[in-house]
Amino acid sequence: MTAPDLPAELKAALEAKLHGLSRNDAAERATLISKTYRDGGTSGAIRSETDALAYALARMPATYAAVTASLNALTEIVPDFAPTSLLDVGAGPGTASWAAAEAFSSLSDFTSLDANSALRALALDLGRDSLRLGKMNYRRGDFSAALAATAAADLVVASYVIAELNETEQRALAGLMWAKTRDTLLIIEPGTPAGYARILALRAQLIAMGAHVAAPCPHDGECPLAAPDWCHFTQRLQRSRAHKQIKGAALSYEDEKFSYVALTRTPTTPHPARVLAQPVVSKVEVTAKLCTSDGLALARVPSRIKADYARARRWRWGDAVETPALGHSGKRDVP
Repeated sequence: MTAPDLPAELKAALEAKLHGLSRNDAAERATLISKTYRDGGTSGAIRSETDALAYALARMPATYAAVTASLNALTEIVPDFAPTSLLDVGAGPGTASWAAAEAFSSLSDFTSLDANSALRALALDLGRDSLRLGKMNYRRGDFSAALAATAAADLVVASYVIAELNETEQRALAGLMWAKTRDTLLIIEPGTPAGYARILALRAQLIAMGAHVAAPCPHDGECPLAAPDWCHFTQRLQRSRAHKQIKGAALSYEDEKFSYVALTRTPTTPHPARVLAQPVVSKVEVTAKLCTSDGLALARVPSRIKADYARARRWRWGDAVETPALGHSGKRDVP
């Protein structure tokens, strides 16, 4: 499993960019950019080198952690997946490309797409001295035109980009990305009800186009969750001093909530269950909310069955798990 923290090479490149930067100015810019995104805006608010760096310092660690967690989940299901080419759609400062490079030593061909010139410049600068990302092909332009002119890749990733598009554009982009996917497409969005809804809509669209879900779902059927519940996960990451300063944060860590789906050209087997919330552990039993190939289930693993209980005590939110006999099944029994 790849660690959720930024790799040393990227940390060094970011540190080098910090010289002469006003942390207060960067914090103000990062706050303004974040507000723009929360209000439904786009990366168009990022216009200068300082804007791009402020955004990267504030968001790159959490985005990297979410992409890494999603890739870890994917490789657990398909451990033999060894892509040689990556297409990073809506690449921004190149976060997903760095995460994929860490997850897959097999990757040698990196292509990125984004319309924002400031983020593109920063991505190229951060990767300039990297042995693997130094030759990244970063295309700037509209997604439709850029994708049409781009070769297909083994792995296509779109992280935190779908929200910038309207519903029609989202469907069009999903179709274009799938057309450029040789093997696996990974889409990651914020772990909010709205982010999950976008994931769910694209999941259904792509399954109808012949895709199969590798993670997190253990099936290709409809999501069994009902509102107000939604499928999301969390990844904890440590904050650097600069990260804390830019975000005006006191805590030394951050919990990034995200929703994702990894879709493949061919079905994957087996399909273990997915832990949908942090299990409740007591001396009597472990109780865990699971998504299984048969739908939702509430697993109750009693302590008297020592081996199963010991395994269940190690379950964490987001894990893919092999289940012992389940206590109660069905949506009605799941809190």
